[in-house]
Amino acid sequence: MAKKEEYLRKPEWLKIKLNTNENYTDLKKLMREKNLHTVCEEAKCPNIHECWAVRRTATFMILGDTCTRACRFCAVKTGLPTELDLAEPERVADSVALMNLKHAVVTAVARDDLKDGGAKVFAETVRAIRRKSPFTSIEVLPSDMGGVYENLKTLMDAKPDILNHNIETVRELTPRVRARAKYDRSLEFLKRAKEMQPDIPTKSSLMIGLGETKEQIIETMDDLRANNVDIMTIGQYLQPTKKHLKVQKYYHPDEFAELREIAISKGFSHCEAGPLVRSSYHADEQVNAAAKQKQAQA
Repeated sequence: MAKKEEYLRKPEWLKIKLNTNENYTDLKKLMREKNLHTVCEEAKCPNIHECWAVRRTATFMILGDTCTRACRFCAVKTGLPTELDLAEPERVADSVALMNLKHAVVTAVARDDLKDGGAKVFAETVRAIRRKSPFTSIEVLPSDMGGVYENLKTLMDAKPDILNHNIETVRELTPRVRARAKYDRSLEFLKRAKEMQPDIPTKSSLMIGLGETKEQIIETMDDLRANNVDIMTIGQYLQPTKKHLKVQKYYHPDEFAELREIAISKGFSHCEAGPLVRSSYHADEQVNAAAKQKQAQA
């Protein structure tokens, strides 16, 4: 009897078109020259060629390249992080200006070793980009910063254009999928961000294919809306290495389209949903959608 195949075969719709043009090579060169990290590279994002080569956007990863957590879905390396690089905010801001970005996304590894969870460097990065690129919209994507809300306040006081914090998976799978993070703490983090700065849109991302049910996905949408989250992204989980959690299901694009319709019907101002969608995918469009909704409500 043939041995049962251990890994699900990737379907046709997950094939990625590689586009290594001048924009792509210029961006890669710039990141290395400025000694910067991007989550695009570190997390092996499937959209790196589209974002770098076609849209000329990138998600900067500050506070080093080593995470203090070891989530079972994530390809970013874990271990003991390096010392803080206090010149990093200015280098990121210089790169945003050189790239002439309309929208910049700033994320970070989790730094549970730092008392402020890296909030001060996050806030300084936002302010540095504002100074050097006043017309660039800025999205921040922090960890839960240990659930310390003074740290969140430090970041929100810098007034990013979007606060993004990922719920990642449904409540039932959180203990198996995320390291140290808690489902309710993430919801509380998003709720507090909105309370601190009601005019700043909040956003969260869900990856599916880890064994969740459709009912659990819809419950997660309801939980996010109950905590006033404005924008949602839904993407397919892809196993980055054999050490990470296996894919339990590949969702068809039609299923993603249905989930997007359900999310919009629940009141999200914008929802990106698709096999290759990641938290920062088409983020420039999301900030525009949130701004339009805010104008309509005014």
